[in-house]
Parts: sequence; C-alpha cells; structure tokens
Amino acid sequence: MLTPQDELLCHQLPTTFDHVQQSDLRWTERVVMYGFDKTKRVSVMTGMARYPNRNLIDAYAMITIGDKAHTIRMSRQIDTRYDGLGSWTVGPFTYEIIEPLKKVRATLVDNEHGIKLQLELDGQFAAYEQEPAFFRTRGRVREDARRFYQNGIVSGFLEVEGERIEIDPSNWWFGRDHSWGTRHGGGGGAINEGGGILQPGEIPDGVLYYMGIFQFDDELVHFAQRETPDGHRWHFEGNVLPPLGSDASPQPVRDASHELTFRDDFRIVSGGTFSIVDAAGKTREFTITPVGDFWPGLAGYDNYRGYSSGVWKGEEWSDSFVADLTDTADLKQVSMLSETFCRIETEGKVGYGLVEMVFMGRNEKYGYEGY
Repeated sequence: MLTPQDELLCHQLPTTFDHVQQSDLRWTERVVMYGFDKTKRVSVMTGMARYPNRNLIDAYAMITIGDKAHTIRMSRQIDTRYDGLGSWTVGPFTYEIIEPLKKVRATLVDNEHGIKLQLELDGQFAAYEQEPAFFRTRGRVREDARRFYQNGIVSGFLEVEGERIEIDPSNWWFGRDHSWGTRHGGGGGAINEGGGILQPGEIPDGVLYYMGIFQFDDELVHFAQRETPDGHRWHFEGNVLPPLGSDASPQPVRDASHELTFRDDFRIVSGGTFSIVDAAGKTREFTITPVGDFWPGLAGYDNYRGYSSGVWKGEEWSDSFVADLTDTADLKQVSMLSETFCRIETEGKVGYGLVEMVFMGRNEKYGYEGY
C-alpha cells in the first residue's frame, strides 16, 4: 500500500514504506524524549513507537512531579491513517520533525485524561550513532538494532490537571533518542517465545547494563556497557562530543568503569563514580548525585495495569493513571529498567545527566548473589 513516505527518494527495498525487511513481530521503530528541571522535582518522558508487523503505533507521556507520575498511554492501528512526511499522530499526541537531526517537537493537546504538553528540542550537540547491536541466542536473533541520541535545549510547557508548568530552558536538561530494528526486552520486544512452541530464551544468572549521558557547557560525554556477572564486558560504546559550532571533533571513549552505591529498595544508583578512558588515554572520573528517578515501565516498557507497548488494544485506545513513586511494592512490577537524573561533577566542572540501568541477578563486584 502506498504511503506519503513513498514520495521520498530514500527507498532501500523494492517495496513500499508500509513494509520492513523482515516479518519479525518484534521489529520496532521508537522515538523518546526525556528531561528534567534541575531546580525542582519535575521531569518528563514521552515518545512513540511503530510496529509495522503488528499494524500498530503507540505513544505515551509521563510527567513526574515530586512522588507522583502522571501517565497517559495511547495506541491505534496504522492502516486506518497514514501520517505525513514529517509528523505522526496517535490520539491527541503528535511527534514532528521540524529540522532533520536538529529540531523536533512533541505535542499532547486537550484530552479526557487532563495531561497536556508541548516540548520543542533544539539540538545543542550533534546527533550521534550507537554502536550496532547484533546478538543471537539459541539460533534466533535476539537483537539487531540501531539508535542515535541527541541533547539540546528544550522549550514549551507541561500541564497536569489544570496546573501548567512553563519550561525555563536555562533550568532544564533534555535529550532524545531514535531507535529501529529487532528489539529484546521492554518496549515491545518481549514477546513470549515459550509455551511449548519454541525453546525459551536463555536466562543469564546476572545482568548489568548501564549508560551515562553527561552534559557540560563544553562537552557531552556518552558511554554504555553491558557486563557479565563477573564483570566481563561484552558490548561497549562511548563518545565525547563538542557543542554544535565548535571547531573540536568528536572523540571516542576507550573504556568505562564504575564504583557505585545503590538504594536499599532497588538496584538503582544512589551515588558513586563512573570513570572513562578517553581517546588520549587519560582517565576521567565523574561523581554522580541523583536528583530524581523515573521508570519507563509505567509508560509501557513493562506490563503494568493491563498494558505494555506493542500490545494490540483495538483500533483506538488510551488510558491514564497516577502512580505513587513511594509505593515500593507497586514499582517492583516495573523496576527492571531504571532511569536516574543526576548532578555530575568532574575536574572542577558541574553538569547534569542521565544514568540508565538494568541490574539483576548475581553480581560479583557488588556482592549480589541472585535475582
């Protein structure tokens, strides 16, 4: 079926844009925007995902104020409405590309759930690619995905139950990412492969994945690593980027390590340091002080309150709720993937950033013995 995107001179397959290369139901394309007010306990995460092999597109917005996460989740089937060349809509939510690889906008207009927003991100650093992620397990592709990230200046507003919060760009840290391919785990990639039809996937005795995106006035430091329970690295990426307009060039990060402390109720960072080895071989240490946590699982990255991203809920669907972030028992349903906004100190500089983490099972370094 023809779509508006078929007008573009960028086909890569001898078919139309409503198809992707493979029929794997886990094939996902996702955009995410996230950030926080450095002076208050306010943060936001919002985004959209498209599942062409499920005829499904969904979106969400989660505004966290203090200990309350105000969340709206939406989905619709794709083939009842194909969107334009530079914008996509699910219910009251629209994501727009204003300037490719530079400026994007998310808008949530009036709706029955009482949550509204407009976020316009103008890139302060160049968009940069993730290292390719391709892994197999038990004869099947576990993950084959690509992603790019970008940090910048955000403007706009948030509104919850009639309370409007104007965004002061000077006080906010903000970033985004865009991923596509075959995913594994949360966010639509966790399709049951058991039930006697297929051999279940492998379950490792421990998992540690972490990512840091640390922004300062003169640089953006990014690194991500996946480790075995014994601390052996099996996937790594890292970059140090100058601001747009700088004469400096991006440089790779050669290595990363950590000495962290964790909360008593969850394996979520409560402090400590990350260290990187830069392109020149210099070791640099970053001390982190958490400002606030949020859980993507509430918005659809885990099955929560009868829904997860990528699940068919009908031609048009939406719901909303307020989650209590002091309810530890409730949060354990969505605690696999955590996000922590932080104040970052290094070499006399102060910046802000995000630590993303999946930490489960045995871990030799930190003394955890199992799940």
